[in-house]
Amino acid sequence: MNEPGLARDGTIAREGALARVPAAFTPVVKAARTQIAETFDSTRLHSAYLYGSIPRGTATPGVSDLDLQLALHQEPMVVDRADATAIEIALDNTFSQVDGVGILLTSTRTLLSDLERHDAGFFIACLCTPLLGPDLAEQLPRYRPTALLARETNGDLALALQRWRTRAADAATDAERRALSRVVARRIVRTGFTLIMPGGWTSDLIESAALFGRYYPERAEQMRVAAATGRDPSPDPAVLALLMNDLAPWLAAEYKAVHGEKTPRP
Repeated sequence: MNEPGLARDGTIAREGALARVPAAFTPVVKAARTQIAETFDSTRLHSAYLYGSIPRGTATPGVSDLDLQLALHQEPMVVDRADATAIEIALDNTFSQVDGVGILLTSTRTLLSDLERHDAGFFIACLCTPLLGPDLAEQLPRYRPTALLARETNGDLALALQRWRTRAADAATDAERRALSRVVARRIVRTGFTLIMPGGWTSDLIESAALFGRYYPERAEQMRVAAATGRDPSPDPAVLALLMNDLAPWLAAEYKAVHGEKTPRP
């Protein structure tokens, strides 16, 4: 019998599909496709992708966010970021189904590079659902749940923690703290899952936290809080303190001991 999330050959199956998008989010996805195509012409855009709970079919109206990845022919420029931000704002203001919209911008050169083969490349091939343009996954390998994949996807938690602390110090509103808690919690849960790398694959936060708890029962409750916060972000400073000052530093050290550190980026 196949492990959960794996294809018959033992490689990680692509987790999303347009057919899985819940009906409530169909108009959001349609509008996103239209606005991206109208804003980014073929001289700039190679392809666009959905990722997260919406293409996995697990999104909750009014709670889930819309996550998009754009693969550009060239390295992103200021005008690209400005255009993406305009789309984010327009979609977020138009559709109450989504609680925030995020667009990642990356060049095809980076996504297909050897350095990103087991990080950004894996992300495109396994965690992203094609929305527009040619699918870059056709130029990427099939991936297995290995220590190499774990190290290259999440072996830089300590660096992320430094950025989060700076952002937390600058956060002045509940909205900013909620947004940060979402980012921190989701990354911690995913890092916890790849720390144990149980053989199968899942991006579900609750399931990931439960699997992690079997290996590290003394940290199970903290990871459960992280999973709950990833799904329902909290502005409570105590929650951020738990995640950033206790769970994340421990997790970063344990990850380094088990899988090593991610290959440094320029």
